[in-house]
Amino acid sequence: MSKPSTNPPAHEASIKRLNRVMGQLGGIKSMMEERRYCPDILTQLRAARAALKSIEVAMLTTHLNHCVTHAMESGDAAQIRAKMEELETLIARYSE
Repeated sequence: MSKPSTNPPAHEASIKRLNRVMGQLGGIKSMMEERRYCPDILTQLRAARAALKSIEVAMLTTHLNHCVTHAMESGDAAQIRAKMEELETLIARYSE
């Protein structure tokens, strides 16, 4: 993988959202410990999964808008090639 840019993006919004997901997971664990009804637990698991996917999409968007754009604007062929390879890897990983 390539080195990150010297000025990486801030992720405060995603961190806040991730903290909420962590709270959701704690709630799900409590539901399991309390032996709550399985469909209720499954509903909460689905909600947590959707929240994580939302964070994932936001992170990818940030990466494209900041890191990849920075590489493209640099004009540095090696940096551009590295980002393109990185994107190929991400696309392959997400198409599984």
